[in-house]
Amino acid sequence: MSQPGIDALEKVRQQFDQAPYPRVPLEQSPKNDATNLYTHNLATAFYLRNQQIVNTQGAVILDAGCGTGYKSLMLAEANPGATIVGVDLSSESVKLAEQRLKHYDFHNAEFHAISIEDLPSLNLQFDYINADEVLYLLPDPVAGLQAMRSVLKPNGIIRTNFHSALQRMIYFRAQAFFKSVGLMGGTTQDEDIELVRQTMRSLKNHVFLKSMVWNPNFETDDEIVLANYLLQGDKGWTIPEFFAAMRAADLEFISMVNWRKWDLLSLFTDIEELPISVTLEIGEKSAEEQLHLFELLHPVDRLLDLWCGHPHEGIPYTPVAEWTADSWQTAYAHLHPQLKTTALKEDLIACVTQSNPFEISRHLKIVDEPVSIDSLMAGCLLPLLEQPQPVTALAQRWQTLCPFNPVTLEPTTLENGFERVQQRLTTLESLGYILLACSA
Repeated sequence: MSQPGIDALEKVRQQFDQAPYPRVPLEQSPKNDATNLYTHNLATAFYLRNQQIVNTQGAVILDAGCGTGYKSLMLAEANPGATIVGVDLSSESVKLAEQRLKHYDFHNAEFHAISIEDLPSLNLQFDYINADEVLYLLPDPVAGLQAMRSVLKPNGIIRTNFHSALQRMIYFRAQAFFKSVGLMGGTTQDEDIELVRQTMRSLKNHVFLKSMVWNPNFETDDEIVLANYLLQGDKGWTIPEFFAAMRAADLEFISMVNWRKWDLLSLFTDIEELPISVTLEIGEKSAEEQLHLFELLHPVDRLLDLWCGHPHEGIPYTPVAEWTADSWQTAYAHLHPQLKTTALKEDLIACVTQSNPFEISRHLKIVDEPVSIDSLMAGCLLPLLEQPQPVTALAQRWQTLCPFNPVTLEPTTLENGFERVQQRLTTLESLGYILLACSA
């Protein structure tokens, strides 16, 4: 690494030694944070790539840039039986991460105060790498991606992200201003934070920076001032720049982490009203190009957050929407592991008993709109809390629960039950609540 790169990295290390991040209290547990646990569960990413169900027992997971270990704890909670390895530049942060995992009795974990570029020195290979909120701090992000790829198992997956250059533009301008007037330099962080606050208070209310991104939280929360106005090494990319970096590191794009929100056509009220030439052009664009068009129209996400892996290591599969009747006859349904909770089981049983709809999104919010299923389908999901079930068995269960058509009073055939179950499973699978595989 060049001397300027070493100096920049040293400034990042000093910042996080002085103010370890995140400042999540030791007593705060992510155990009930179902949405974030869903993201950190290996089952989510591996199913998206391979349409296969992965067992986390024995998996080796790297938390690259682990900070004080809150995400390491989340990875441990989401992936029972996995070994967690955390690395961070800041030795002070690593000490806190070790304390956090021990506090929650996760002893199958180890932490190292090293840079991401030094990962090969661990002599470990990882099934999954979580590099969350770290890539944009590296002097050479491509070198960071290359280092992670070098320790990734052939079928492993990396989750990483970068600040959006379009969404974060105003903060980058603020950082440039405060650096130009002497902050982010020799003074202590506490002094810098107070200087930022005094400066922002002194601005007239109509000034763009103050009117757009200054709010009362900045007056009391030191961490968000540091993370937005004084963050050492902060950088932003666009989608094309991110994809170019992945190609330079010999990595293959798998999916955006919040992929449901990156649907370009969902930004339009009515596709039929689009000029046909525009619709045709969009249809011919690659995944990368469509994502870039999305960010040009709607840059609302702070992070460009994605999964990637070694090229050509994904397992080809047929999307569920294209399955044949034979595929469905051999299919097994799995409830996403993050849904197997006592609270969901109690709610599901209550809805079935009282013949009420079951709002599954109350237990796992992975789309903006509420997601509910009828009480009959809820009754079919009950066995999935214990183990995966053949779709044929769920169809038989539907037939038992609803032996007659309530309108015609005709007997429900097995074919009727199979059709109803198949329709509902297809919807739940597309949303990410159910995982479907053509074998157990």
